Amino acid sequence: MNDRSALLPPHLAAEGTRRRILEGAVRLFATQGFHGSSMRELAKVVELQASALYVHFPSKEHVLAELVRAGHEAHQQAIRAAMLEAGTDPVAQLSALVRVNVRLHATHPHLAIVVNSEMGALSPDLAAPGLALRKQSAALLLEVVERGVARGDFSARHTGVVVAAIGAMGLRVPYWYSPQSGPNIDELVETHVELALRMVGAKP
Repeated sequence: MNDRSALLPPHLAAEGTRRRILEGAVRLFATQGFHGSSMRELAKVVELQASALYVHFPSKEHVLAELVRAGHEAHQQAIRAAMLEAGTDPVAQLSALVRVNVRLHATHPHLAIVVNSEMGALSPDLAAPGLALRKQSAALLLEVVERGVARGDFSARHTGVVVAAIGAMGLRVPYWYSPQSGPNIDELVETHVELALRMVGAKP
């Protein structure tokens, strides 16, 4: 595991020791799973006394909850910005959304794995902020596809199915993609855009 792939998005609010803890948790949870990791192991990874972790987070679950919320928040901010920059054309918006989604999952694979695979370990209250952001992001994608169908730009018959498939395609990237053994990230991104446009039946 290289350090770069485990890093959090640069604009994440956490700094200093709190950020070190979150970065250490990403590395640990991505390789051992949430339930397979302990606060004592996390303290060792970030070179702190175990008691010092509790100054920043009351429990291991709160560490995971912060990663889940921050990951979804960074994802949604990025796709909203990309869609706004793309203008109002559904084809341009869908392309921009897919580009950002795939790039984030390829650039921060360990965070993506933790956010998507370990979220079920959270209590409903702690999972709620991340779930709300996830639903909002899914709604953005659905709105773009449905508007494209309404305008005649897309010909997808079952928009919900297509949206789920496009989302799942991006989610799987961290589990198989490696820039050392596959295409570079730009090629990966553009391939996903091409596939997504085919899936919605975009006109040439």
